[in-house]
Amino acid sequence: MDSTNKIVIFILAITVSVAFLLTALREVTLSTALQNEDVFNKRAILSALGENLDKSPDDMSDEEVLGIFSDKMEQVVLDMDGNILEGEKAEKIDMAKEKKKPEADRKLPLYVYNAGGKKFFIVSVRGNGLWDEIWGTIALESDLNTIAGTSFDHKGETPGLGAEIKDNPTFPARFKGTKIFNGDGEYVGITVRKQGKRNEHEVDGITGATVTADGVTEMLVRGIKYYLPYLEKLEKDKEVLGLK
Repeated sequence: MDSTNKIVIFILAITVSVAFLLTALREVTLSTALQNEDVFNKRAILSALGENLDKSPDDMSDEEVLGIFSDKMEQVVLDMDGNILEGEKAEKIDMAKEKKKPEADRKLPLYVYNAGGKKFFIVSVRGNGLWDEIWGTIALESDLNTIAGTSFDHKGETPGLGAEIKDNPTFPARFKGTKIFNGDGEYVGITVRKQGKRNEHEVDGITGATVTADGVTEMLVRGIKYYLPYLEKLEKDKEVLGLK
């Protein structure tokens, strides 16, 4: 019995010691992990600007990424009526959590990139692919209609198929120059078509990934539509804001 007690006490002591060390290690590395995640997210946002940056975000140092956000990027948070929520920053909005809220209660992150007097409005969208959630970042030109660039990511799409929305750089590149409003000023969004692009509101799909492509279409049409109340307010004040 005495031998058994010693073994139990030894195992408990080892377990407590390991748990303590792991907790301490997590606390020591937490700030670095959070900073790396922050830079990763900001790099993804910048990727939507594509050729409108001096160089690819993948080639930027962490300091360069953070410098752009400090010097050239304005951050605001909107409610679903297009009103700016004072005191809130776009980077603090977790789109996965917002997606779980009733639509009327959601908050929308918006980034405004200022480049030599030209502005780009960057919105975030989130939806569902074949297996799990997908999301994207869409940069609009100052005409509030033309897409300047996009970036996409996913949680569990199939490599070589649905995962191509992220892994194949030609896919996000297809959205450049497309338009979210038709000639009558009506919102139509962007459609990913497996039959191929037919007009300026469509892009070519991904062979063998119809469900994921349909998910991207639904995400874009719905997600960008959330921002329409704000975009309509901007449209009225274009001349004052220097967007014309």
